[in-house]
Amino acid sequence: MQHILIADDNRDITDILSTYSRMEGFEPLVAGDGEEAIRLFTQYNPDVVLLDVMMPKEDGYEVCRKIRSKSNVPVILITARGEDFDKIMGLDIGADDYIVKPFSPREVMARVRAVMRRMSKTTKEASSENTHIVGNLEINLDEYTLHISDTKIALTKKEIETMWTLASNPNKVFTRDNLLDSLWGFDYFGDSRTVDSHIKRLRSKLDVVEHPTWTIRTIWGVGYKFEIEEK
Repeated sequence: MQHILIADDNRDITDILSTYSRMEGFEPLVAGDGEEAIRLFTQYNPDVVLLDVMMPKEDGYEVCRKIRSKSNVPVILITARGEDFDKIMGLDIGADDYIVKPFSPREVMARVRAVMRRMSKTTKEASSENTHIVGNLEINLDEYTLHISDTKIALTKKEIETMWTLASNPNKVFTRDNLLDSLWGFDYFGDSRTVDSHIKRLRSKLDVVEHPTWTIRTIWGVGYKFEIEEK
């Protein structure tokens, strides 16, 4: 189930937005101040964020800046202020949309659906010969980065190359010798235990973030494959 983070110090607002979010199929995460919003975001990595601008401890602008420093998740700012300056400031720091109170909860949900459609389209268009996207996994060989659900996973160069080799050939079985030859080279002095240890470390890093639609599957007595789970 997708998560939506709702951050507002007005309990009536969070209650009604939570109700409508559930109707849209989201699991709401509710924060009453900016610090709690950051904590919940870090813990759950939600799929979309609704932020009230005027919150205690840290305001919505600051929370948005911190989210943008590590994620491209859709962010919608909600505020009682409607001046153009405030709207421009919100968009300049990375917000995807801006809603002014009072609002209709149906309008908020419509805006949520719209920004998520735009994000989905942008993500698909971002694919290139050096970018591979499968479900919530994105591998970028230009930058040598790997993200799962917008969370950057700290991997070594060899681990990213391993993931690229496996993920760009979904459901193809690679023997241990295949992986040794393609990733370490024909002259590498090692054996199958090198591959097994390498895959074990890689899995432990990837499993920090849930990835229910894909996995690195062990094919006993043969090797490994990147398996896309059937729904």
